[in-house]
Amino acid sequence: MPQLNVDSVSDKINEYQTIASAANQMMNDFMVRLPYFMVALSVLLLFWLLSLLFKKLVTKLVSKTHTHRNLIRVFQRIGGALIIFVGLMVAMVIAIPGFTPTKLVGALGIGSVAIGFAFKDIFQNLLSGILLLLSEPFRIGDQIISGEYEGTVEDIKVRATTIRTYDGRQVVIPNSQLYTSALTVNTAYKRRRLELTVGISYEADINEAKTEILEALKQSDTVSKLAEPSVVATEFGGSSIDLKVRWYIDDGTQANKVASIHEVIVQIKSHLDAAGINIPFPIRTLDFSDASVKALANHIFTLQSQDKSSVSNFENQSQLKPSAKSNPIEPHN
Repeated sequence: MPQLNVDSVSDKINEYQTIASAANQMMNDFMVRLPYFMVALSVLLLFWLLSLLFKKLVTKLVSKTHTHRNLIRVFQRIGGALIIFVGLMVAMVIAIPGFTPTKLVGALGIGSVAIGFAFKDIFQNLLSGILLLLSEPFRIGDQIISGEYEGTVEDIKVRATTIRTYDGRQVVIPNSQLYTSALTVNTAYKRRRLELTVGISYEADINEAKTEILEALKQSDTVSKLAEPSVVATEFGGSSIDLKVRWYIDDGTQANKVASIHEVIVQIKSHLDAAGINIPFPIRTLDFSDASVKALANHIFTLQSQDKSSVSNFENQSQLKPSAKSNPIEPHN
């Protein structure tokens, strides 16, 4: 029978005992710290509830002073984040032995330069978001144009702004782009001016066309009655005299703009047709004056003469060319 190695068995037993002792110690430490963990979670939950309560209080207090809604969002989000951060620090002090906020600040100070470079864009967007919320160039529900994107503002956060385009897409724009680039707010003012170019034929009377167009604008329901529309001749076009038509709408949203342009075009077309004023399409006019006809006839005569001369030369060359039948090649003996 093989003999057992007493030393090997003893080492295995000691190893298992060490592992069991370590596990038992960890379990004991966990059970000792468990009440602290429960207290830490309770503290964190309490601070989270305090942040929600703070947001509601800010909404009630600031709304009474008629402060801008974006300013309310600044106080809510920054104040709520600070309350949760303080709660997290208190919970970590309770749950982790030897932990202090001073150690956390020291640890952050070591890598502050690296963190600053790594999160430069994030910090820039956060600062831009705070400035946008404070200055409030636009609000939720406004229709804006930023770069190649145009749509309705759905949400303004500290980092980015969300808009919904007119074709139903969601676009998230960094706040740094909105703050540092040109921004168009179509609904900043309630009233908005629209314009349209209408071409009339050169035979038409400009004043009559202007009268008919103004009458068409008066009969359009979407045209504002609080501002007078205008019609001015702007230039001699290639096939028409161009008139610039300008009018205002009381609701500057994209939907009302499209509806107003459609209605105005229909009304103008109807009134001009009724008045016998033609809206021409691009055409080209040929000048058939006596001088032009004579020049064209001379040019055609010259071309015909050149063609006849070419044909005559070709026939002469053909006659001079020897014929194979009249001059057969005799074989040599």
